[in-house]
Amino acid sequence: MTIKGILFGTAAALAAVSGAQAADAIVAAAPEPAEYVRVCDAFGTGYFYIPGTETCLKISGYVRAQVDYSSISGGRNWNARTRGLVTFAAKNDSELGTIGSTITLRAWQGGSTTPVNGATGSTDTNAVEIDEAFITVGGFQVGSFYNYWDTGFAGDTTSTGSNRLNAIAYNYKSDKFFAGIALDETNGLSGTDGLISDTSAYTKSYNVDKNVGIEGQVGGTFGPVTTTLLGGYDFNTQNFAVRDITSVNVGPGVFSIAGVYSNGVSTYFDASKWSVAAEYSAKITDKLTLTPAVQYFGKTQVDASGDYFGRNIVRGGVTVDYKLAAGLTSKALINYQNKDASGNSGVWTGYLRLQRSF
Repeated sequence: MTIKGILFGTAAALAAVSGAQAADAIVAAAPEPAEYVRVCDAFGTGYFYIPGTETCLKISGYVRAQVDYSSISGGRNWNARTRGLVTFAAKNDSELGTIGSTITLRAWQGGSTTPVNGATGSTDTNAVEIDEAFITVGGFQVGSFYNYWDTGFAGDTTSTGSNRLNAIAYNYKSDKFFAGIALDETNGLSGTDGLISDTSAYTKSYNVDKNVGIEGQVGGTFGPVTTTLLGGYDFNTQNFAVRDITSVNVGPGVFSIAGVYSNGVSTYFDASKWSVAAEYSAKITDKLTLTPAVQYFGKTQVDASGDYFGRNIVRGGVTVDYKLAAGLTSKALINYQNKDASGNSGVWTGYLRLQRSF
């Protein structure tokens, strides 16, 4: 056989083998089309289906940069702080009704502060916390969340109570009527407003065997008027507090008045024995809202047993909100009060804020 014949024979054999292998080769399956995120409109805007489930998820939050100012104790105190907040809300329908769960994470940087409403800020340079975490099944709610007292005025001048507690609650709401009741794990005094109330003489410690409270609210909307009456009883201090807020649509804005009465300090309210407040939130343009407000606090000092006495305080101020663009807002606040919790006269507080919400 010639060399030429050998080469042709080898080539033919290799071609035959390659053809046989090709006939037996495993061909990879074509990728299946990806399942794109589907919009869920069953629970309002912003929800989407978690892929592969019938659960709807909404992600929202904000980033806030703020500079605070106060003249407490005759000084010129200022502090810059930044906060980030993100909320994950999941909902789905079931045989028990709508099942929901909400987790809100909050983080901030800026050191210890005394904000304009007197609530204590972070004592760390950086801090992260669970702001709220709760489950809802129909009208039932259980977990850690802000209580009924947290819903107040539109502006930031007044202090009418707020707290965040571990609780179980039942809420009912229709088009014109709402009501709710909650059983709370109380965790100490409210800390309603550190610039108003002086609780330094209060010596009683919270009894862990009695750290229970109950609160409820009822309200409705009647034409241009919305009113909410609520109250809470603290079994530990054996004190109660009640509050009413009524709002009326007037002209380009909303006029609101509030009244609070407390027979002694509690986890629901501890700013004063009684208080009245009023504000008018005026929508000047589509972007600008001005909210002047005033509040009177009667008997803001607390004795060792938790009873109120002593000084009365008046606070007045104005909140300015301006919408810069979609999702971007600014806010400015200036307040003046005749005295602070230590009896110092002529105290100014305020802040400048820029916030991006999503």
